[in-house]
Amino acid sequence: MNTSKSKPSHQAGMLWFAKDLPNICSLAGLFCALLGIYFAVLKNFPVAIIALIWAVLFDWGDGIIARKMKGRTDEQKNFGAQLDSLIDMVSFGICPAIFLLSYGGFSTWFLPGAFVIVATSAVRLSYFNIFGLVDSTTYKGLALDNNVIIFAFVFLFEPLFSTATFSILLYIIFMTMAGFNLSPLRTPKFAGKWFYALIFYTVALTIIYCWILSTIV
Repeated sequence: MNTSKSKPSHQAGMLWFAKDLPNICSLAGLFCALLGIYFAVLKNFPVAIIALIWAVLFDWGDGIIARKMKGRTDEQKNFGAQLDSLIDMVSFGICPAIFLLSYGGFSTWFLPGAFVIVATSAVRLSYFNIFGLVDSTTYKGLALDNNVIIFAFVFLFEPLFSTATFSILLYIIFMTMAGFNLSPLRTPKFAGKWFYALIFYTVALTIIYCWILSTIV
């Protein structure tokens, strides 16, 4: 019986894996991260944050979809895990680093902070790829996507400060979160009903930041 359509060999084409539904969700998150980078460079920070928080939503969504789907091969699961990790590097490492650089006017003083963000992401993701969760519901250190959830809320208070003051505050917040990302502190893995809370949070912040944009324009 020919099983080539149900179980790929090592010669399966790359797009065979890319069309897997969880991976499509992951790629949608990558697109959001790209938008976040684009708008951060343009200094349109509210839109950049909207894109980032949606990247988190898609990052959570791909895992939920993967767990609910039946009949996925080991190759599909492994490919999805690698794709998710690489996209996390962009969404929660490179994109926040560029955001910090852009908000700091691309000053050389912000380069060390940007490097710390990217390096922290690389180290944490590499560690997680080897060791995984502490148990089924616990991470070691703060998960990278939580950085965005926290940062997106904190940025709501940006209008209360001068740009110079908030850029320093932003720098401190990112460095503090990097410390928690690499710490031995155990943090819960939010799943299940927390996904509905994230949907509400994402939609609510999208509406708020769109309202902020309307007042600026």
